Amino acid sequence: MTTFVLVHGAWHGPSSWDRVVPVLHAAGARTLTPDLSDPGDHGLHDHAEAVVAEIDAAIDAADDRDELILVGHSYAGLVVREAADLRPQAIDHIVLVDGWAGADGAGMLTLAPPDFTVAVLTAAEVHGDGRRIPAPPPELFGVVDPDDVAWLAQRLLPQPLRTFTETTHLSGAVDRIPGTAIYCTPQTYPFDRFGKEVGYRTLAMEGPHDVMLTHPYQLARLLMETTQFGSRKPEV
Repeated sequence: MTTFVLVHGAWHGPSSWDRVVPVLHAAGARTLTPDLSDPGDHGLHDHAEAVVAEIDAAIDAADDRDELILVGHSYAGLVVREAADLRPQAIDHIVLVDGWAGADGAGMLTLAPPDFTVAVLTAAEVHGDGRRIPAPPPELFGVVDPDDVAWLAQRLLPQPLRTFTETTHLSGAVDRIPGTAIYCTPQTYPFDRFGKEVGYRTLAMEGPHDVMLTHPYQLARLLMETTQFGSRKPEV
């Protein structure tokens, strides 16, 4: 059986996967959805450790034939790669969904363009006590359907600034795990390039940044396809 650990992006919570999870379950998969949405003074490394705890729980519940796929949306691309680097023997495949990613020392503010950095730091200083980044409106994630906008607006939360200022600590173990970078088109940031630069195959998917809300069936299908592509546990 395949277990997907689905990690939400910045300002979101586990509910962002609510429409994908039933589709994966119907296909016979298990899912875990770590909650990184606490707006306390947490950083990227805290989030990676939280995902490691979910990985360890999945290992305890699995047998040797089970497959574990780690999925990170947006900011969580950085989180899942650090978590996988800490547990490389447990992960069969990594999937980025419009995910930020880079080598050791990469972070949101090292990968993003200058105008993004200025906007984030200004928002945190002016509206977030210097520690939290207020949530953007749903439309900034490409969500435009009125019902979806209302649903998402109720669930977006401030993001701790440390999650954007901290950079990844990677030993290189993560680079021995196969990966897929799904990037949404038209692109908002060069997520295809981020995937290619860390050695992942890339797949285009038409849809907005929050594609798990707007196109859950199509995304679930692509996630299931990764179970047949280059999955293997790295040697330790």
